[in-house]
Amino acid sequence: MSPKKIMKVLSILLSGEEVGIQTWNLQNPFEVLIGTVLSQRTRDENTSKAVKSLFSRYRSAKEISSAPVEDIEKLIRVSGFYKVKARRIKEISRIIIEKYNGSVPCDMDELVSIPGVGRKTAGCVLVYGFGCPAIPVDTHVHRISNRLGFVKTRTPEQTEQELMARIPKEMWISLNNAMVGFGQKTCKPIGPHCWDCPLSKLCEFPEKGRG
Repeated sequence: MSPKKIMKVLSILLSGEEVGIQTWNLQNPFEVLIGTVLSQRTRDENTSKAVKSLFSRYRSAKEISSAPVEDIEKLIRVSGFYKVKARRIKEISRIIIEKYNGSVPCDMDELVSIPGVGRKTAGCVLVYGFGCPAIPVDTHVHRISNRLGFVKTRTPEQTEQELMARIPKEMWISLNNAMVGFGQKTCKPIGPHCWDCPLSKLCEFPEKGRG
């Protein structure tokens, strides 16, 4: 897709933001970090319930790092894979306390050095926790970027690098939220609503209209 066409698609896409991580009502970088870990392999509504349950009991990295893992498991059970996630967020909390003096680092390399924190999670922390430019690439962003024709990539990591090269930096912060909303409502994994899509005439998806 040409740069001019990409900009036209973005102007439409970014004017229609609807849902995303902002619906979890997270208040600070630590909550964004833990909320994003809880969101892995589950639906947004389950993430919201788990986030609300966990932070109604434990409010900080210090409190979570000291909490019995069994208590954390009970609080986040709805998020799925709760035993793995409970151990992970307890360990992340411990590292934030011991290595970063209780403050989540505002740096991609530092964030991904924490066990259990990948580039997507780190990108969410930068964007939603700190308001810093980054492009968190989840399944929605990866799928939609390839369907539209922005990129032709096989992995989220490749998609992130291509999008950073093609999209102006001032648009990075808004991109994830816009694509998540678009992916949940219109450009669904199965049966995308191509007939009701504002981007249908610009989209390069080869199977467009077959859903």
